[in-house]
Amino acid sequence: MKKIYLIGFMGSGKSAIGRRLSFLLKIPYYDMDQEIVKKIGMSIPEIFAKYGEAFFRQQEHEFLKTLRDEWCIVSTGGGVAVNPSNTKVMRQTGLVLFLDATFADIWKRIHRDVNRPIVQASTREDLEALYTTRKRFYKAATHITIRTQGRSLRQITEYAAFQVNRLKSNNK
Repeated sequence: MKKIYLIGFMGSGKSAIGRRLSFLLKIPYYDMDQEIVKKIGMSIPEIFAKYGEAFFRQQEHEFLKTLRDEWCIVSTGGGVAVNPSNTKVMRQTGLVLFLDATFADIWKRIHRDVNRPIVQASTREDLEALYTTRKRFYKAATHITIRTQGRSLRQITEYAAFQVNRLKSNNK
């Protein structure tokens, strides 16, 4: 288990925590969405508009399957854990940390984000229903749940690093 996967709903803090955790643990960081954007040469809204969500989800799966074998942090897309094949890859190759944020906190962060096609095409109620549906997939995929409500980015990052280091030392 070399990889540390951060899963959770869009806006749960995966990218922000991933960058900080990478710095703290001194290991490489990959933002799955950004890697797909680089590979395809289009923004996420452009990918969704031109190729559709199914194509994007396939790109996420390809990313997981082809990521090199190294210690690294990966912030995943919000829908990654819904695919059982993705969950299997993540659980077999790494430690899966679920950033469990409340929908109220998530809504504050994402409701005006034009780079999130699902947000732009959905009502608050639609997004909350999606959040509720996906949450059970996150719980099923995770090794460790990290509740984020009322915690600073620093507190969340330090707790994640503690868990990673604890498990690394147990696996030596």
